[in-house]
Amino acid sequence: MPVDLNDYFNKKNGNSGGGGNSNRPTPNIEPPDFLKNLGKKAGFLYVLIAVIVVLVISKPFIVINSGEMGIKATAGKFDPTPMNPGFHFFIPFLQNIFIVDTKVRVMNYTTGADQERTKRGSGIKNKNAISVLDARGLPVSIDLTVQYKLAPETAPQTIATWGLAWEDKIINPVVRDVTRNVVGQYPAEELPVKRNEIAVKIEQGIRTNIDAQPGQPVKLLTVQLRNIILPQKIKDQIERVQIAKQEAERTKYEVERANQEAKKAAALATGQANARKIKAQGQANAIKIEADANAYANIEIAKSITPNLLKLRQIEVQGKFNDALQVNKDAKIFLTPGGAVPNIWVDTKDREKTTSVTK
Repeated sequence: MPVDLNDYFNKKNGNSGGGGNSNRPTPNIEPPDFLKNLGKKAGFLYVLIAVIVVLVISKPFIVINSGEMGIKATAGKFDPTPMNPGFHFFIPFLQNIFIVDTKVRVMNYTTGADQERTKRGSGIKNKNAISVLDARGLPVSIDLTVQYKLAPETAPQTIATWGLAWEDKIINPVVRDVTRNVVGQYPAEELPVKRNEIAVKIEQGIRTNIDAQPGQPVKLLTVQLRNIILPQKIKDQIERVQIAKQEAERTKYEVERANQEAKKAAALATGQANARKIKAQGQANAIKIEADANAYANIEIAKSITPNLLKLRQIEVQGKFNDALQVNKDAKIFLTPGGAVPNIWVDTKDREKTTSVTK
C-alpha cells in the first residue's frame, strides 16, 4: 500500500534523538508539494511506466523505406492493399508487417569462385550454373544473369500465394527449365556459333513463362547469356575444326590470289595483242587508204587525158626534140609506136650522157 511520507518524517524525527536529547525541540520539516501526493500518484506512474515499457518492447510502428513495400497481416490474414514507403502504425501482437524489396533484383547462375554469396539485402542472388544435356547427351554448363523485380501492386497477393521465398519458386525453376529446353535442341559444337540465336530464345521463353503466372507477380527486365562452358573434348574438336577452317581459308586465299594473278597476266596479254592488232589494222587501213587515193587519182588522171591533149603533148615533145637536133646534129632518135610515148634520143658524141625527155 502507498506510504505516507509525513508519517515517515514524523517517525524519523521522533526516534532520531538519544536519551539525553529527548527534550530537544523537533524541527518541523515539510516535504515538497510534489512529494506530498506522491503516494497517491504512484499507482498511475507504475501503469504509465508499464505502458511505456510495453510500447518499447512491442514497437507498434514501422518505417518503410523507398524501394520497399509493406504487407500488413492481421491475425494471419494479409491485407490486399500494400503499404507504401513512410511511417505506419499497427497493433502489436495482433498485426504484423512484412517488408518486401521492390527494387531491381539480380539472380546470377554462375560457376567457380563467383558462387560466393553476397551480403544479405544487396538484391543479388548467386546460383549454381545451369547444367544442360545437349542434343547428343553431352553435359554443358550455362551462365546466365536475370534481372527482375517484384510487382508492387500485387505484392500482397504474391507473398500470400508464394511466400517470402517467392524468387526460388517463380524465377529459379522457370529459368532452369527454359534454358534446358532451348540448349538441349543443339549439338554442343554449335552452341558457340549460334550463341545469339540461343540467347534470344532463352529470353523469350523465360519472359513468356513469367508473364503467364497468375496475377503477373514479377516483372522480368533482362536475361543475359554470359558464358557457355563446353566439355573439354568438344573444345578440342572445335579447336581442330577452327584450325582446319583457317587452313582452308588460307589455301582458298592463295588459290584466289593465283587466279587473280593469272587473270591479270591474261588480261595484260590480251591487251597487248589487241594493241598490236589495232596497230596492224591501222597500218593496213592507212595503206588501203593510200592505195585507194592513188587509184582514184589515176582514174581521175585517165579521165582527164583526151586525144587532143595527147596530140598537144606529142607536139610539145616533138618540138623539144627538134630543138635538141639543132644543137646536136649527130644524135640518134628512137621513135616509139603510136607517138604517145616519149621519144628517146642519144647523143653519139657523149655516150655516158643520156637524157630522157618526158612529158
